[in-house]
Amino acid sequence: MTDLAIYAVSANNSRGRVIPEAAPAGRSEFQRDRDRIIHSSAFRRLEYKTQVFVNHEGDLFRTRLTHSLEVAQIGRSIARNLRLNEDLVEAISLAHDLGHTPFGHAGQDALNDCMKEHGGFEHNLQSLRVVDVLEERYAAFDGLNLCHETREGILKHVAKKNIARLGDLGERFLQHRRPSLEAQLANFSDEIAYNNHDVDDGLRSGLITLEQMESVSIFSRHLGQVRNQHPKLTQRRMVYETVRSMINTLVTDLIQHSTTNIQRAGLDGLAAVHAAPPLIGFSQEIKSEQQELKKFLYDNLYRHYRVVRMNNKARHTIEHLFQAFTTEVRLLPTEYQHKFRQEGHQAIADYIAGMTDRYAIKEYQRLFAIAES
Repeated sequence: MTDLAIYAVSANNSRGRVIPEAAPAGRSEFQRDRDRIIHSSAFRRLEYKTQVFVNHEGDLFRTRLTHSLEVAQIGRSIARNLRLNEDLVEAISLAHDLGHTPFGHAGQDALNDCMKEHGGFEHNLQSLRVVDVLEERYAAFDGLNLCHETREGILKHVAKKNIARLGDLGERFLQHRRPSLEAQLANFSDEIAYNNHDVDDGLRSGLITLEQMESVSIFSRHLGQVRNQHPKLTQRRMVYETVRSMINTLVTDLIQHSTTNIQRAGLDGLAAVHAAPPLIGFSQEIKSEQQELKKFLYDNLYRHYRVVRMNNKARHTIEHLFQAFTTEVRLLPTEYQHKFRQEGHQAIADYIAGMTDRYAIKEYQRLFAIAES
């Protein structure tokens, strides 16, 4: 690892774990966090959870798992240039979607609606719940007992009504303090990954076209450069080169602009990071282009009628599963029946949120399909 900057997170300035453990041999504290995340059941389930396209619609579309790996790769590259803690950035990146429901944001919105009278549902909060409570792998504690800074990075935002029950993790929201630069960086790495890779998946699916994308400034500029340099490329390779070039531009801009922000802030340690305004970010020009790209994807990909139809089926599946389990708790697996008696509807939310796309579909069929004679 590169020598860390004075304002980076390290084992020396970390707030540690809720349950103290002996220091790991042969790896850092945040490498231990990363390893625990990778070995978790929730991480493996990300392979079959939707990013934009439902898992069974095609083998080459991104899932929550491949997205998380891409976020981690981008994050580590940027962290190395900024002399931040690469292992912490990687751990946050790999864990940030652990609490996501099946069927992407449509599933999350549906489960939140179902849980409105029972505290609601937030996927960031659920990711934290996964690593703090739901994973059952260790004899000495529930969850993964991750370092404070990893858990802080997972919890990017939270509703005000839920802050009080978060203890020390909720303090920064009440005091309007910033998380570590590593947490800020992981958030931007997530944005870079999903925007650009949704372009790739959208073009591959045929839901958006190259002609449509040429109306978007950042894509059009990079596509023109690729065409000039490689006029004989096939369209597939041209798209790959364009997306790769866009990512490089965004990463370079983020490094340069964040470096300037950090230098101007004159940080003398981690405490200064918490007190400063957000320091990781794009230049205004790139920020504007990113907003344009986001709007295009929302209007033309995420709201495409085929995606809307898929999302509608997803909502239907989540809502009916929740209603069935609420009406008759004995439909739940035995362990979740026990949890329901202790935690109420949160147990149902845990069960549904932990499902993969295909498991949710099969569970729906088991509950509602009438077998043919």
